[in-house]
Amino acid sequence: MKVELFIPCFIDQLYPQTAFNTVKILEKAGCEVIYNAKQTCCGQPAYNAGYWEEAKEVGAKFLNDFSTQNYIVSPSASCVGMVKSSYNDLFTNSMVHNTCRSIQANIFELSDFLINVLKKDYFGAELEGKAVYHDSCSALRECKIKNEPRQLIEKVHGLELVEMAETETCCGFGGTFAVKFDSISSAMAEQKVNHALAQDADFIISTDISCLLHLDGYIKKKNLPIKTMHLADVLANGWLEF
Repeated sequence: MKVELFIPCFIDQLYPQTAFNTVKILEKAGCEVIYNAKQTCCGQPAYNAGYWEEAKEVGAKFLNDFSTQNYIVSPSASCVGMVKSSYNDLFTNSMVHNTCRSIQANIFELSDFLINVLKKDYFGAELEGKAVYHDSCSALRECKIKNEPRQLIEKVHGLELVEMAETETCCGFGGTFAVKFDSISSAMAEQKVNHALAQDADFIISTDISCLLHLDGYIKKKNLPIKTMHLADVLANGWLEF
């Protein structure tokens, strides 16, 4: 199966290893991974800030950078949610309406693709410790992802998955929200991290690197004994032969 890979801005600029791990996981699952190096942004920052014309320009490039024939997979529920949902505002009844609909049907967040398309949940990963899973707003509400990441995490050797309080509550990032409402955003991050610490968790795992970036900033500022990890990095950790 040929799979086109979409790597969001956050991962490309700050966490490239997560991108490489996504490739490793897809290849281990039997996929031929195609990466178009000309790809850029999905347009979400401009869209969320109210600059819809600029978002439409960036989104049009996105639609041109990917094909309508293959599955498109991304290690970001936030960006997938942007394409699946918000592109309706930008491209409905436009010249690229049909192209948009085809790509919307073919794009998947990583865990969604592994579980619901490939029907695979075991990759021989190993990670010692206890983890909580953070339901990002985009994963939960736009991509309808809830059990898929948990199913994958539960198959990681040595890792105990526990549920924290208010797991479906926003972490406080929200893109420009974290900039415009810094004190509220920080308080929300504090609450989320405290819920994880209350479970004696060693790791906070999520499908969205933007959430983890936000939480990691609070964790490092307070020097707290917990780490954040993207799901792709967990699934590619300590691989065993199988």
